[in-house]
Amino acid sequence: MGKLLAIDGLNIVRRVYEANVEPDTAAKADAALRHSLASFRKLLATHQPTHVLPAFDFGGHTWRHDLYPQYREKREPMPEVLRERLPDFYAQLSALGLKVISAPEVEADDVIATGVMRWLGEGRGDAVIASTDKDLHVLIAHGAVIWDHFKSEWHDSKWVEEKFGVPPEMLADLLALMGDVSDSIPGVSKVGVKTAAKLLQSYGNIERIMAGAGILKDGLGERLRKDSAQLAISRQLVELKTDVRMGVTWNMLAFDSAQFA
Repeated sequence: MGKLLAIDGLNIVRRVYEANVEPDTAAKADAALRHSLASFRKLLATHQPTHVLPAFDFGGHTWRHDLYPQYREKREPMPEVLRERLPDFYAQLSALGLKVISAPEVEADDVIATGVMRWLGEGRGDAVIASTDKDLHVLIAHGAVIWDHFKSEWHDSKWVEEKFGVPPEMLADLLALMGDVSDSIPGVSKVGVKTAAKLLQSYGNIERIMAGAGILKDGLGERLRKDSAQLAISRQLVELKTDVRMGVTWNMLAFDSAQFA
């Protein structure tokens, strides 16, 4: 059986870059990409994959902006000194034998979700996702596992339940209810992770929550009714696409881990 390693590329690069509090400079960007390349090499050595899917955000407009124009409107753009060096970084990854995937109109999360779901659906083996992005944790419900490179720890179903109060199959509903300030996803007013988890523990999913919202006479019921339209949009925004046209075959993503043994 094989092992797919899906790497959330900018999740690594941006975290490494932002760990340095110095002002944006070419030297800072160069140092961050050197450390990021070392992180990629460590991931390959640690997990010994048979196939690697390094996914990077294409940037710009996505299908989520079509759905909700305010999506990510408050997020700081990537520093230009870092962005302009990404092509060279991709070339370095290519020299390692990796095929970088970056698809227009979608995010890296959608590419990873598509690849992982296809891999697991075809019964090809294990699927490991290297990312700290909470959205990708929904894929644990389908058999994937998450590796936090920065903490060197595994995230599985038990981790999700301890962190969020719900199993992975309920995580998308929870993220929609609580919203996400960093992505400008509205959610429901004054509903945080604990309240969202309690609602899902009681009702099971958003549809049942909203079906019962009419009998909730407290402030929470009022907010659920008032924010029902933006909750519906939020639920669509947190959904991962699994039908991205990646333009690659499994053979193109095959990797010889012997060089990192």
